[in-house]
Amino acid sequence: MIARCWRWLLVLLLLGIMSGGQAAPGAVWVLDIDEAIGPASADYLVRSLDQAQAQGAQLVVLRMDTPGGLDGAMRQMIKAILASPVPVATYVAPSGARAASAGTYILYASHVAAMAPGTNLGAATPVQIGGLPGAPKDDKAKGSNDETLAHKQVNDAAAYIRGLAQLRGRNADWAEKAVREAVSLPASEALRLNVIDQIADDLPTLLRKLDGKTLEVAGQPRQLQTAGASLVEHLPDWRTRLLAVITNPSVALILIMIGVYGLLFEFMIPGSTVGGVVGGICLLLALYALQLLPVSFAGVALILLGIAFMIAEAFLPSFGVVGFGGIVAFVFGALILIDTDAPGFGIPLVLIGTLAVLSALLIGGVLAMALKARQRALVSGDAGLVGSLVTVTQVMAADPLRGVVLAQGEQWQVQCPTPLQAGQRVRVTARHGVMLDVSAAAPATQGD
Repeated sequence: MIARCWRWLLVLLLLGIMSGGQAAPGAVWVLDIDEAIGPASADYLVRSLDQAQAQGAQLVVLRMDTPGGLDGAMRQMIKAILASPVPVATYVAPSGARAASAGTYILYASHVAAMAPGTNLGAATPVQIGGLPGAPKDDKAKGSNDETLAHKQVNDAAAYIRGLAQLRGRNADWAEKAVREAVSLPASEALRLNVIDQIADDLPTLLRKLDGKTLEVAGQPRQLQTAGASLVEHLPDWRTRLLAVITNPSVALILIMIGVYGLLFEFMIPGSTVGGVVGGICLLLALYALQLLPVSFAGVALILLGIAFMIAEAFLPSFGVVGFGGIVAFVFGALILIDTDAPGFGIPLVLIGTLAVLSALLIGGVLAMALKARQRALVSGDAGLVGSLVTVTQVMAADPLRGVVLAQGEQWQVQCPTPLQAGQRVRVTARHGVMLDVSAAAPATQGD
């Protein structure tokens, strides 16, 4: 038994010597971003890098196709890449994909920048400034202020991407040009100008080209062994998918409407619970999404004011003035709600118009019901009591001219100029406090 153990130990030692004493290469994680850069993208990348480190991945490949996105989310992703102990290779693929605007910054920040043939990158000018530098302005004073703000944002973005280029040893001059002049490059030109490191037709080809390459990661050199490494497709989990849905500005706007109207329904019909539960959940999700998005507080205030006016229309006799004023406030608030021109984060005019029309129909329905109710005869209070037919339920033994009737669900004392009988139908002619005047309306009904 001991001899057999020694033989196995000798075999393992020989295998270790033959393999050069190196451990088996770690897995390569593959992440996909094929939409606008936003809070969900940042959450996806940050958590994936942490998980890749925990599971011993040797490389994370970020396969990207994006038109750009939000500056805050982009910077959060770049911070995670720069601090990651696992190297990140950003690969613009498949053919026809692009790494525009925020995608260019992420590409420059990565340890490896690669592109597939037929892809492009660039156009990295900040879009929040409302146009390209040097665009003509109608108003001189306003134009001067806008140009000052534009220069500040462009200078900041240019310094940021130049710093990333110098960190990774890539073409810093072209990077600054992409910010200041919004220029773009195809993959072949990007490789020639030292903007990227590799061109690969597909992911296996990229991994073969990266095999044996030494990267500086967190100040330490690390050699990649990607030729025979296993691939792990790390897809977004439920949290990332939920975040991607609710941080869509259109969805956030719909959630606000559902939330407010759900709570209104609960207040109008207490105890229904459905409106309160659904409305509360939707409103909280909308508020969470809005605090992640670059929203205009003026837009939020106008939306809430508009909804408050539309709700008030149901309780105030304004004949639609307050309600339709609320619709106008809601439309203007929705138009200026998102404070950025980043692609993928606008609210379609069709959605705004649809929600406005639905609110107008709701207000119209409330007004129609109110007008119809005004035309009905009153069936409660003095107006509904006087003239109604009631039945005598009890006659006073001491005074047959007095008795008790049941009217509007309550017992009333009555007095009549003629003697009353139990079961007799009488008509109410007047009310004096808790006493009703009645007159005989039909022959007395004889009991058995």
